[in-house]
Amino acid sequence: MESKLSLKWSWLILIIAGITFSSLIIFSSVNNKSIKLIQNAGSLEQISLESPFRLKIPKINIDAAVENVGLTSDGAVDVPRGPEDVAWFDLGPRPGENGDAVIDGHSGWKDNMPAVFNNLSKLQKGDKIYIEDGKGTTIAFVVREIKSYNPEANVPDVFNSNDEKAHLNLITCSGYWNDAEKTHSDRLVVFADKIF
Repeated sequence: MESKLSLKWSWLILIIAGITFSSLIIFSSVNNKSIKLIQNAGSLEQISLESPFRLKIPKINIDAAVENVGLTSDGAVDVPRGPEDVAWFDLGPRPGENGDAVIDGHSGWKDNMPAVFNNLSKLQKGDKIYIEDGKGTTIAFVVREIKSYNPEANVPDVFNSNDEKAHLNLITCSGYWNDAEKTHSDRLVVFADKIF
């Protein structure tokens, strides 16, 4: 009788232990999946915070590396080191974030060497611009308008839209070369809006 009771209790204990163990495995699996979902959500945020890596404008055959720049010692937006790359002003929004992301590039490089934005003036309203980050995520923009400014003009609309939307503004030199000032007479700005 004792052996039958012990045997029943042994089986009961094994069954309870099995159920408990299975529950722990299931809970652990669900918990790990939850952690992975949280981690993935975090990485989605990181993707949106990646710095721009390449600028692509198919219409004018641009596929350029993007440098990060800030301000020069005289307080002007810095420019890329050479004629073939562009520069993102990293004190402002990243392309795709709300606000005005600004990318500049050279045109009319010395000795007639080709420069990345030589043909920027050929863009028209409706043309597409693409920014790719280091992880391969692409953000698309569409050209809204193109304006020319005097280099000394106060142009707050280039850097400060207040509509809580994502914009990309491309800037380059244009007009004639002023040898005394060592700069071009105008600045060409292409205003583009993020495509959702």
